[in-house]
Amino acid sequence: MDEILFPHDKIRKVQDTVINDVYDAIKNKKNIIIHAPTGIGKTASVLAPTLSYSMDKDITIFFLTSRQTQHKIAVDTLKQIKKKHGNNFGVADIIGKRWMCLQEVEGLNSGDFIDYCKKLRDEDQCEYYVNTRKKSMRPTVVAEQNLNELKVLGPMHVEELITNCEKPKLCPYEMVSLLAKDAKVIIADYNAIFNSSIRDSLFSRINKKLENCIIIVDEGHNLPARARELLTAKLSTFIIDRALKEANKFEFFNVLPMLKNLKDIFNELGFDLNFNKEEKLVRKYEFVDKINENGNYEEYVNELNNTSDLIKEKQKQSYVGSIGKFLEAWLNEDKGFARILSKDFNNNLILNYRCLDPSLVTKDVIERSYSTIIMSGTLTPTFMYKDILGFDNTIEKVYNNPFPKNNRLCLIVPETTTKFTRRNDAEYRKIAEVCNKIVNKINGNTILFFPSYNLRDKVYKSFYDICSKKMLIEKQNLSKEEKEKILKEFKENKDKGAVLLAVAAGNFGEGIDLPGDFLKGVVIIGLPLEKPDLETKELIDYYEEKYGRGARKPTDANSVSGTNSVGFDYGYIFPAITKCLQNAGRCIRSETDKGVIVFLDERFAWENYHRCLPVDMDFKISKVYEERIEKFFGNI
Repeated sequence: MDEILFPHDKIRKVQDTVINDVYDAIKNKKNIIIHAPTGIGKTASVLAPTLSYSMDKDITIFFLTSRQTQHKIAVDTLKQIKKKHGNNFGVADIIGKRWMCLQEVEGLNSGDFIDYCKKLRDEDQCEYYVNTRKKSMRPTVVAEQNLNELKVLGPMHVEELITNCEKPKLCPYEMVSLLAKDAKVIIADYNAIFNSSIRDSLFSRINKKLENCIIIVDEGHNLPARARELLTAKLSTFIIDRALKEANKFEFFNVLPMLKNLKDIFNELGFDLNFNKEEKLVRKYEFVDKINENGNYEEYVNELNNTSDLIKEKQKQSYVGSIGKFLEAWLNEDKGFARILSKDFNNNLILNYRCLDPSLVTKDVIERSYSTIIMSGTLTPTFMYKDILGFDNTIEKVYNNPFPKNNRLCLIVPETTTKFTRRNDAEYRKIAEVCNKIVNKINGNTILFFPSYNLRDKVYKSFYDICSKKMLIEKQNLSKEEKEKILKEFKENKDKGAVLLAVAAGNFGEGIDLPGDFLKGVVIIGLPLEKPDLETKELIDYYEEKYGRGARKPTDANSVSGTNSVGFDYGYIFPAITKCLQNAGRCIRSETDKGVIVFLDERFAWENYHRCLPVDMDFKISKVYEERIEKFFGNI
């Protein structure tokens, strides 16, 4: 094995194993799925062997993550490697072009931004681009000078790069593209690789080939949902209404009959949707045929798209264009997709073309890349991710938690439930009472994670009356500043102990670090199961057909044991358990952290849910939880 470019002086035991496994997988051009506990230093453990192997080869490493905070961790790791080992390798940190743009582009969706950006470039109306690129596409003298400076200063976080581009008025995206040409490591969002149009555009600019790339997917449990979203399209009566106003405003009366007809078709399809029936399946040609009754589908697409181009000459975005793109997407495949009409709280009808199969996006990347590494602290069961993402020629690795077991108390308290049939005021009061008993026994800060904002608010009404500790409430759609303010106040109350009432899939469920004394307890209240709507049912049926027992050989070791079908496991239970484990992972972030993790719902003790929990967490089912928690903190 080559010298491992590890950023720290000491390699922990689990890190050593991960490094060896990753190096062997890459060397043999295999893929690897890594489930490793939060806090062991996965970023360093994977980047070090990958970079070591690639240094003298024509291989580029893409480190993909869904959150900008993870970008910074990767950049900092590479800075440490460079400082310690002195190796000369290039690094480019890229986010979406729209978010790097120094023009006024707030409020534009991705499609409209791409068109607006192209228009400015073609007409030489963007000074940032003109200052950066010549007509020949070669960099300008100013860009070349600044590029050399950026290389010397790097590795550099994307926000630092944007700041460095402001004064000389250079396009940050063009500058990072120039950096990426010579970069050994490129840090980017999932879309940079898994969105084929973005990938093709990027690769043509930076002269890279997927076959010569090692793909590292960080927080890989998020990839299935993100991949499905890439092939999903939707259209609502709200958008149609906006398009009607847009067409009237610019006097494009030619498309008004089409838009009015579409609105009528939506209302006709949704006439039977009410509070008792909120959604229905719509067949592809049921919608197409209704358009053809009073027009021609192909003409609709062409006319709407042509009109959109004319509108974008007058303004940055076009709702008419959004409709044209949806009509194009609607004609795509049926298999692996669900077509659903629903109604929201504002009585808008929404027609969804929902992707069910993430492998339609990911499989091609995995098969073509030199090697794909996917890692997370909640990537179990690994065989499920292997299945649904389309992995082949793959090693599956599950690493046990190396932190002292005495530092962690994991309890299942079967005293309450958030099961829909049991939701009432009495149950909400009981949940509040049990939570209050738990937080009073925890010496420090506690986070309560609820399955929804609605249920959180119902429990809070009772919890507010009985809890004596400082309480902080997570609101929906928090800004970055609001989130940081809550975390700051939470940390400031660590000595007396505060309680943060949050939501499993909200702002604090993953991606936050509260090491040491900042967090002493996490309580997961109920199972954050997806609403059993048509999409969930279609997903369960699809997974059952593709991966279920009927689709497997009788001796297949990956068959899921238990009372549920494979489809039910893959589409319903495992995603909920993953959210719970992500929430639980906020508590123990290092080998010195100590805390209590409580799963509060009787269903966690049921076999079909309990079997999904990691064995190494050693959950104890207990109704004497107060004594156990008191004893745990008393023994520390």
